[in-house]
Amino acid sequence: MHNAALAQAGLQYIYIPLSVLPEDIGQAILSLKALGIVGVNLTIPHKQRVIPYLDEISSEAVAIGAVNTVINSEGKLKGTNTDGIGFTRSLVENNFELMGKRAVVLGAGGASRSVVYQMLSECSKVTVVSRDADQAKKMIAELSGSRQVCETQSLTYSDIGIVAKVVGEADILVNATSVGMHPNVNEHPPIDTSLLNSKAFVYDLIYNPVETKLLSNCGSRGIRTLNGLSMLVHQGAESFRLWTGVDPDVECMYR
Repeated sequence: MHNAALAQAGLQYIYIPLSVLPEDIGQAILSLKALGIVGVNLTIPHKQRVIPYLDEISSEAVAIGAVNTVINSEGKLKGTNTDGIGFTRSLVENNFELMGKRAVVLGAGGASRSVVYQMLSECSKVTVVSRDADQAKKMIAELSGSRQVCETQSLTYSDIGIVAKVVGEADILVNATSVGMHPNVNEHPPIDTSLLNSKAFVYDLIYNPVETKLLSNCGSRGIRTLNGLSMLVHQGAESFRLWTGVDPDVECMYR
């Protein structure tokens, strides 16, 4: 999608995959300066390992504890995380605003951190439901830092009564777990989605399959749904802007 957008914009860059062993990440990232590479995306297992080798890190990346984008600019390597921006821009694109909303996020792993980080400063309440309430509570504390944040709650799936209540009150439900991802396409998160308000918004960060069991069940009730492709495109579009200073053609990136 980056190469398509670069061609569309007439920019003389190329986006290529580079396979780097975990123990070589330091050498690889420092080579950006010598080779004149303007930036990279990082995926697992490099998102945390890269941090000691960077000159600057954005507040988002510090809070989330992971870097997915590095910019080589003016002799400095700057690390940031565009996942949260990708998440909120995908919502805006689909006519949903987080401000003042009550949110329920399933999962307290890596995928949920950037989502919850964005929600804490915009939503009126954020509830994280996971297998480990302590992990969820710790994540919220780390992401809050010294910021003024909304009301928060940490639950486990076994808190059936309370979970049912927050799901029923939710304006947005986000699945940030791998439940339902290919090849386990018949799996469904352990919550009762029939309790959701018909005006709620359901967002599954999974995009393979395009429609998970969760999205299918909710969509059949007329509830608005969205898969993770939109977030993938928008986080990439933000990286593109940071590297080139140019707004990419997002529709081109979707195609």
